[in-house]
Amino acid sequence: MTATRALPLAPGGQLTDGIRRILSSRSALMTYLLVVLIIGASLLVNNFAQPRTATFLLLDVVATLLMAMPMTLVMINGDIDLSVASVAGLSSAVLGVLYSGGTPFWAAVLICLGLGLVCGLFNGVMTAYVGLPALAVTIGTLALFRGLALVVIGDNAVANFPEAASDYATGTFGNSGIPLVMAPVAIVIIIFAVVLHMTPFGRGLFALGHSMEAARFVGVGTKVSRLYSLVASGFIASLAGVFWTLRYSSARSDNAIGLELVVIAAVVLGGVSVFGGKGSIWGSVCGVLIIGVVNYALRLNRIPEVVLVTITGLLLIISVVAPSLVASWSDWRHRRRRSRNRGSVTTTAGATSA
Repeated sequence: MTATRALPLAPGGQLTDGIRRILSSRSALMTYLLVVLIIGASLLVNNFAQPRTATFLLLDVVATLLMAMPMTLVMINGDIDLSVASVAGLSSAVLGVLYSGGTPFWAAVLICLGLGLVCGLFNGVMTAYVGLPALAVTIGTLALFRGLALVVIGDNAVANFPEAASDYATGTFGNSGIPLVMAPVAIVIIIFAVVLHMTPFGRGLFALGHSMEAARFVGVGTKVSRLYSLVASGFIASLAGVFWTLRYSSARSDNAIGLELVVIAAVVLGGVSVFGGKGSIWGSVCGVLIIGVVNYALRLNRIPEVVLVTITGLLLIISVVAPSLVASWSDWRHRRRRSRNRGSVTTTAGATSA
């Protein structure tokens, strides 16, 4: 009897399978959902399908979008950073105090970015090297950094920042409606996408999220990876705080308060697992934009702010629960199919022996 040898899959078949996997991935599904929401809002919500919608919607999500990039890395490796909004608020407060005190504007911006690095470094050292859970550390620094912002600026507000900087933060490319600030934001997105998906460091983050022990066994610097991710989170959060200040022309201690919930909800909605090991930059971008579209459409319909916060919380819960329900359903179907096949084999064997 001649053994039958399985033929290798043709290159065309491999390409087709690869395209099919991409088109059915979580990132692709988020892209489809985003497109559907934009089309639906354009058809159903008055004044949504206008160039100024792109301007205000994108300006509203810039800070969230910036914070979501390092948050994706942090959560993929199994940690979380709840202090991002407080770092942004502290950065805003320090910028206002320095500039009002006579410090040149761009020097004050650099100091704020350095402060963000220090905040991220503190979170990273306490988490990666001291060994405290990131959740506990960043809950503490959430309150600490917000309190420091209040100490720095008090109940005051500082305005009248350089006109050129404010115009850049709120200006657009001609009549396109696309904000000027989206150019550097796009660069940040590309940098994080390259780091996560095209470097050994990024692959190490996925391994770390699946199993710290296994990642350490294959040579991943687990402590350094966690440290760098949280440092990046602090730095970008301070950058978001500078943008927030210029966007609203006001430096206050409560700037960006509560934004950490929106950031985490968007990242999880985009496909990042709360348990680590899964996610993508593009998925997080789509998650931010989906929440931005929903919130902006509801605001156009004069929905109260408390409802928007509730919807964000529901999206976060659904994003966490839905994958678990889908996985449980798939496992149940697999077990049922396997049990049915085993029963068929047993019946066939019994009939043959009879």
